[in-house]
Amino acid sequence: MEAIVIDGSYGEGGGSIFRYALALSSVTLKPIEIINIRAKRSNPGLRPQHLTAAKILAEMTEAKFEGLSVGSTKVRFEPKKRKGGKYVFDVGTAGSISLIIQAVLPVALFADRESTIEIRGGTDVRFAPPIDYMRNVFVKNLALIGIKEVEINVRRRGHYPRGGGLVTLKTAPIDKISTLNIELRGPVRRISGIAHAVKLPKHVVERIVSSAKEALYQHGYR
Repeated sequence: MEAIVIDGSYGEGGGSIFRYALALSSVTLKPIEIINIRAKRSNPGLRPQHLTAAKILAEMTEAKFEGLSVGSTKVRFEPKKRKGGKYVFDVGTAGSISLIIQAVLPVALFADRESTIEIRGGTDVRFAPPIDYMRNVFVKNLALIGIKEVEINVRRRGHYPRGGGLVTLKTAPIDKISTLNIELRGPVRRISGIAHAVKLPKHVVERIVSSAKEALYQHGYR
């Protein structure tokens, strides 16, 4: 089958094109070739977190691939089948675990059996959703379209530059995705959040909470 060619420099030219292209290729089992990967970034090509996501997907789909290395700007990916199971991967840096989950989750949901994926890396890093967002917002929104068998467990947090975070993603296969129609935003019923600090005094977290409350008060939320 002829590979679908995707230009990674399109739009913002960042890593999201690479991640979602691989995810869709893995779900549809169609081969792809991605060129100009992260061409508009100051350090073009694959970074460790992109490489980790690709390796997880390659193992979950028994894919043939070319160009999977740090710095590569061209990758060919040919998935064969979707399979669940237990997987363990280490980014080796503070690369975002949340962004990796976004790439591998669609494949896990359409795999042949349950999946447990253990990922080591960064849980709370710049330019990526914090892991608390994934657990408390992303997963809950998935339930609205019928995807209810997704569990994200944070066993250890990891920050820039060392990483070292440990997260387990557990999923069960689904048959279909439900439709969702949201036309009106509706009133704000409740606002909640999570503040955390690592190896810092308790008052640091208390100041974060206080500042967040003050900002909400200024916008009329009580």
